[in-house]
Amino acid sequence: QVLRQFVRHESDTVGSLVLERSMNRVQLLGRVGQDPVMRQVEGRNPVTIFSLATNEMWRTGEGDTTQGGDISQKTTWHRISVFRPGLRDLTYQYVKRGARLYVEGKIDYGEYTDKNNVRRQATTIIADNVIFLSDGSSKEK
Repeated sequence: QVLRQFVRHESDTVGSLVLERSMNRVQLLGRVGQDPVMRQVEGRNPVTIFSLATNEMWRTGEGDTTQGGDISQKTTWHRISVFRPGLRDLTYQYVKRGARLYVEGKIDYGEYTDKNNVRRQATTIIADNVIFLSDGSSKEK
């Protein structure tokens, strides 16, 4: 699929305004690390929040992919926030720790002040699609 750029120019005295398409898209496949919680900040819509772990594995050392070397693994934890009303309620009700999920959304970088009044940065995935692949009750991995 080709992304097209849309450009609009105003008069030279005002300067030019450039409108172009951009993309912020994330796809994750992993396991839920904690049962979801629903939070509501005063004056805002509720949000369902949970963590999702993704794993990356690789072979270290000499040799090809079938022999030799040690297998290394890195787990990355992602904070998932679901704001869409129907999806938010479904994920809060049915997502459980250990469940295998596919999550699509966008990445969001923000700041907050913790309880010790220290400014912290937070990276969150704002989910707009969640596909349930397992309920987490089986040991299948």
